[in-house]
Amino acid sequence: MTDTAITQQVNDKDNTDLRSRLLYYLNPFDGRYEDLNKGSKKLNIIRDFTAGLIVAMVAIPLAMGFAMASGLQPEQGIVGGAIAGLIGALFGGSKYQVYGPTAAFIPVIGAIMAAYDFSFLVFASLISGLVLIVMGIFRLGRLATLVPHSIVVGFTIGISIVIAMSQLGEVLGLKASLGYGFMDKVNGIIANFGDINIYAIIIGLSTFVITKYLLKISPYIPAPLIALGVAVLLSSTVWSDKGLTLIKDKYGSIPTDFWVFTPPTIPTLSGKIVMDLCYFVAAIVFVSAVESLLCSRMADRMADNQGLPYNPNKELWGQGMVQIFIPLLNGFPHTGALARTATNIKVGAISPLAGIFKATLKLMMAAYMATYLELVPMACIGGILLYVSTAMVKPSEIKGVLLHNKFHIGLMIYTATVVVLTDFLTGVSTAIIIYAALYRFFDKPAAKTEIQPQLAVSD
Repeated sequence: MTDTAITQQVNDKDNTDLRSRLLYYLNPFDGRYEDLNKGSKKLNIIRDFTAGLIVAMVAIPLAMGFAMASGLQPEQGIVGGAIAGLIGALFGGSKYQVYGPTAAFIPVIGAIMAAYDFSFLVFASLISGLVLIVMGIFRLGRLATLVPHSIVVGFTIGISIVIAMSQLGEVLGLKASLGYGFMDKVNGIIANFGDINIYAIIIGLSTFVITKYLLKISPYIPAPLIALGVAVLLSSTVWSDKGLTLIKDKYGSIPTDFWVFTPPTIPTLSGKIVMDLCYFVAAIVFVSAVESLLCSRMADRMADNQGLPYNPNKELWGQGMVQIFIPLLNGFPHTGALARTATNIKVGAISPLAGIFKATLKLMMAAYMATYLELVPMACIGGILLYVSTAMVKPSEIKGVLLHNKFHIGLMIYTATVVVLTDFLTGVSTAIIIYAALYRFFDKPAAKTEIQPQLAVSD
């Protein structure tokens, strides 16, 4: 389907009066389910069920890891990912997209939790959700696609380094807190070098290798879940006395009562708090919009969607609802997950029904497995996230930037460096300012390269 045809179909839905547009956005059973009626409806539902089951198995350890890396409880990733998948499937703009916690949010949420508390995160997420809903209503979905690919690749590289550094302490088996910043981590590792646990390193590296090579055999294997099982077996038997830190040691038991309402607390406003609030809201909106729209676009291409294309404006609407409701239910900001979406498509999903199945099955599996999940060594979670951080950086995407021009190469390197040394939003916002100021003088047409999406557990 050409870009012109896609634009025309989106415009047919969005170029209406405000009331009609709102009714369309509020309709959970829109044209995205059209492929269920092609051929055997029963077999199509089975395909969506199978896809939902596989993605749920892949998502549980990832959701726990992302939550803990963000300074939250493991169950918050489980319940948040499940409910986000349900809301996104009902009110998003894509047929195939899977919603959940992603690596791009880790530095943002981690920074909030380091400076404030969870109620502040809920408050910031609610405001972000309202901003995203307004952006969808006023059809601003196309604006996110104006961010240069070089900046997107740069912030992905930067975030991957931040995530890897955040997990080194867990993989090394260090019990001391290493701080938040890049140099704090480096200095903390040096200061606690004598406390390194060789058994934690073995578990972390084994988890990394198992995840990486099982996914090479087949992307449909729930590799993180298998790696998690091996780690639990080792830590609870032959290495039970080796000083390994388990999830329950750090976070306590994982509750199975997932339905917890967490209202926001409006902070006492001051100049600093207002500035921080604006900063974090902008960060949540940016990650939500860019990652979900890139993911939706990738999904249509990967699935060779010949029917109703993704709607970027309805996608922003759905993202807004995710950011409003998930934190209220004890989750945290979520967005479209690239790797889980790709897995969803590859295992046969044809409609948002797969996302609905994924949400239900994930909660059921987590409730049944909670006793075992709390026995997972923290080094195993660190190993999964080390794999995530390496898989985030796609060689084909870097090659695409390198084939563009020196201006975009510089933007990519600048963004990655500043994200690592300062923070996510500073790196991205200053890179966008540099691009806006200089693109007329230094930007040139890109070499014609086709960048294919690669399947990896990278989000």
